[in-house]
Amino acid sequence: MISASPASTLANPVVRPQASTSATIDSARGTIPPHDLPDSATREPADEASVDMPENGERRILQGTEYIQFHGYWVRWYEPLDESIAARKRLIDHLTRRAFHHTEPGINTPGERLAMARGVWEQQTDPALKRVNAAMLAGALFNRATDIFTAIVDLEEKGVRISRGNELMKACGDCFKEALELGRDVRHVSGEEGIDELWGEPFRAFTLPIAQYYESRYIKIAQTMANIDRLASIIIDTLGERDEFEGLGELIDEFGAAARHECETMKADDSIFEIWPRFVAAGEAVGALRPSLKPMCTRECSYVMEEAYNTLCAGRDLINWVARARVPMPESTRQFMHRCESLQDRLLTC
Repeated sequence: MISASPASTLANPVVRPQASTSATIDSARGTIPPHDLPDSATREPADEASVDMPENGERRILQGTEYIQFHGYWVRWYEPLDESIAARKRLIDHLTRRAFHHTEPGINTPGERLAMARGVWEQQTDPALKRVNAAMLAGALFNRATDIFTAIVDLEEKGVRISRGNELMKACGDCFKEALELGRDVRHVSGEEGIDELWGEPFRAFTLPIAQYYESRYIKIAQTMANIDRLASIIIDTLGERDEFEGLGELIDEFGAAARHECETMKADDSIFEIWPRFVAAGEAVGALRPSLKPMCTRECSYVMEEAYNTLCAGRDLINWVARARVPMPESTRQFMHRCESLQDRLLTC
């Protein structure tokens, strides 16, 4: 949700009563009727002709937990922070830490080094190096923006009112905006792809009302859940019917469900102590499923099965990255799909 790294959470969010441990796990496994909380690993958004089709933004209490629906997915709902400049600062600080947590190392440039970062970026001519310098500059801009916003909050706490038109506010917004524009040059920590969606969240939190920002995140999480389901479907379509990977479909179903619950749950929510271990254990179970080679398996076929296992692990890792970043990774998903298509051609020989 609005939280990502296990070590960081929003400051004292108001969380509605949560489901019991058993209810949380049951809902993740699909015991809630699909029209109330769709949860199969290959689920598609609800049919528009469905009798019980909810409107986007509709909220329901399901087994003691409040959910909001967007694009066929029910996402765990949390009370937004109060609309205040201090709350906005806590939110932006959290989102900035989260962005750095999920992006490539070495780009968390201190705000006071902004001029140096900009100068090197402007003078760099090598495209590969310039991309990294751009990411470092984006990091410096984010940190400069949060430095300015911290000063604004300090002034507000001393009784000095700062309007949106104030020069400090404009400078803060300009830093956030430029950092957002450079976000296309920032890559995920895995190196898989840029995640400018995640990189742009502090800017959106600065410009939007807090409640509206929360809603934008629910929409993004619904899209993330759809991405998780798509990846799970690709894996099952590629390897689910192979005797060498017996039981894979059930493991992927479990991992996909756990990934969807992980991506919607704040770390401040007590249920994370059940959801996070289940997510980690389900991923480990997928990686532990080595192919069982058939008798008289040829050397070439054994090579293909090794590639199949490596592809399975790559898909597992991609689901993990998507769930933890809480944003879709469309380019990496397309690349993984092409890899699976190539593998299917090779599997025809085994």
